[in-house]
Amino acid sequence: MKQKVLIVDDEESIVTLLKYNIEQSGYETDVAYNGLDALQKATTLEFDFIILDLMLPELDGTEVCKKLRQQQIDTPILMLTARDDEFDKVLGLELGADDYLTKPFSPKEVVARIKAILRRSHPINGTSYKKIKIGDLLIYPEQYVAELNGEALDFTRKEFELLLYLSKNKSRVLSRDQLLNSVWNYDFAGDTRIVDVHVSHLREKIEPDTKRPVYIKTIRGLGYKMEDPT
Repeated sequence: MKQKVLIVDDEESIVTLLKYNIEQSGYETDVAYNGLDALQKATTLEFDFIILDLMLPELDGTEVCKKLRQQQIDTPILMLTARDDEFDKVLGLELGADDYLTKPFSPKEVVARIKAILRRSHPINGTSYKKIKIGDLLIYPEQYVAELNGEALDFTRKEFELLLYLSKNKSRVLSRDQLLNSVWNYDFAGDTRIVDVHVSHLREKIEPDTKRPVYIKTIRGLGYKMEDPT
């Protein structure tokens, strides 16, 4: 069965261009031209991926993304915007978007992002991971599940991927650029605040005291390190 992509943009020419290229790459597509229609489709129909413009009539893309994540719909989201603004970029990712692309863009780049994100969203066939234990934290890579003291934790997809990468590299100091390249899979051109925001969110969920973190340590001038609490 083909994977299905929802394309959301109020510019018909962009929708037509994306629809053609995405279908040529072997995916099925559906479209929406405003935020309310997008929200209705994304909450009632099954999609494997959502391309979501930031500036939409009736309900903007950030609100659509926020409402989907609040309803525990974790379909990967690639946000599009005509504005090359760091605030927009960080805001979209904070709300649970998986990736971000600024207009104008190449349709081939969009397809490449879809494929990369979908690869990261599903375990590699034939790979078997044991659970990872760090202090009272248990991480199950294949299930995208983590527990603290036996209680399930609620993460966005990107928060979990960051937690997993840190845990697999326990006791290693990782720079923000390393984390950007490894977790987001491409260079954000120095927008390391994205890493800091996601680390802050992780700490809110796993640290007993966010002002004195014991799981994810800040190594001044270098980056972050995950370790067993002492």
